[in-house]
Amino acid sequence: MDKPQLSVKEPLFAPKKVVGFWQILRRTVLAEKLYNRVGITFFILLAAVLGFGIAKFGATFGVLFIVTAVALPAVYAIVVYPKFGIIVVLIMAYLLFLLMRIGVSGPIGVIMDVMQALLMLGVLIAQKREHNWEILKGPISTMIVIWIVYNLLEIANPSAESRVAWLYTIRSLAIVMLSYFVFLYNIRSVKFIRLIFKIWLAMSLFAALYAVKQEYIGFSDAEEAYLHSDPGIASLLLIDGHWRKFSIFSDPVSFAYNMSMSAIFCISLISGNLKLWKKIILGGLTVLFLVSMLYSGTRGANVLVPAAVFLFAILKYNRKVLIFAGIAFAFLVILINVPTGDPNLSRFQTAFRPNQDASYKLRKFNQKRIQPYILSHPIGFGLGSTGTWGKRFGNNSYVAQFQPDSGYVRVSVELGWVGLLIFCMLMFTVLKTGINNYYQIKDPELKTYCLAILLIIFAYNIANFPQEALVQFPSNVYFSLDMALLTVLFRLDKEKQENEAKPLLTLNTDNNG
Repeated sequence: MDKPQLSVKEPLFAPKKVVGFWQILRRTVLAEKLYNRVGITFFILLAAVLGFGIAKFGATFGVLFIVTAVALPAVYAIVVYPKFGIIVVLIMAYLLFLLMRIGVSGPIGVIMDVMQALLMLGVLIAQKREHNWEILKGPISTMIVIWIVYNLLEIANPSAESRVAWLYTIRSLAIVMLSYFVFLYNIRSVKFIRLIFKIWLAMSLFAALYAVKQEYIGFSDAEEAYLHSDPGIASLLLIDGHWRKFSIFSDPVSFAYNMSMSAIFCISLISGNLKLWKKIILGGLTVLFLVSMLYSGTRGANVLVPAAVFLFAILKYNRKVLIFAGIAFAFLVILINVPTGDPNLSRFQTAFRPNQDASYKLRKFNQKRIQPYILSHPIGFGLGSTGTWGKRFGNNSYVAQFQPDSGYVRVSVELGWVGLLIFCMLMFTVLKTGINNYYQIKDPELKTYCLAILLIIFAYNIANFPQEALVQFPSNVYFSLDMALLTVLFRLDKEKQENEAKPLLTLNTDNNG
């Protein structure tokens, strides 16, 4: 009789397979979708708790329960899946003021701060595991750290009238600027960058169409109530009987600047290697963005596209670009000088004749008047000492009543000439790094993206002179994104070149061996 053969795959004394807690949880929740005893028990207990809470504490308990049920998974998703969090932040940056205007209650601005803080927490948790701090190094990162630290130290400014004003202001500076590191760390693929750009253009398209609706159909009831809630609003937004349009943003200036940046982005992409139908779509979007920009009545935005085209012609120097720049310049000259009765076009023309504008002369006079105060206070009067927070917490001081009407002037007053020097060094470092990266990047797609982002950052720096261009949503979030992309695009191109060089290196090694 033959002896029985034991199978190798089935040992005689095989140990029992130990099923861990996470395997059980995954099978119960994901595989069986809670359609089991555990799930039925869970929902019965959940219904009992909810019913008892509402009976004991009223409907408030139910609302808080639902909010918690939504908030906890959202917090988990933002920390564990940072790409999801980034997309939510980028979309919310556009919709923030629209939600508040239509009556959505709650601290939406604080929720934005919390989301950005959670994304930063996610980076710190990931770094604890990876210990890869090299990805966060570089000249831009160094200058941003210096800028944030300087702003934090301003709480001890002896000339500050209020520490509370500092607390309100630091949110829009330090927290938003820290999101630069979130973008720098988590954006690691061209595919994700394309998705970000598509979201950006989609939100810009929505904003432009909403402005067209305001221009030709009218404002909503909530917007009408806002416009007539304060006589001061009409003095700013009503010009010659025509309301300036603000679309889904907080004010016409923020809207106009975002339309300008979106138009610059489309123009830059058109110069790349795209299919004809994509270029036609981008061309149509450019026209729509520029036309809707005129509805805002913001003169400072009108010079941004010509300025960006000028830098575009310098960086991408060739015959076609020079011809395009020449045609654009000739069209601009005609547009500036053509006789018109249209209020939007008339206001556009005055942007190129600032010395004939009364508001520009007043700003120039105010800036000259504040210069002695800036020179005598090298670290300024503290964050929030001017503008809205200055009026609220500044104890009626001279600086509190001063309206900066310029991002650079605000920095000079609040942070002194030392702060202005640091800020200018930061902007110089960003632009210098962007230009260097543009000329070193080899991949055509990444090179086009780098050029587009560089032109936008350049335009934002010009926009920051006549207005405060970098402190309001969504510009503050997207400016941090743009700064990060300059480094990310160069990093991705470098990785691509290294990957392409590896097969050649291996082939040469094999041949020599």
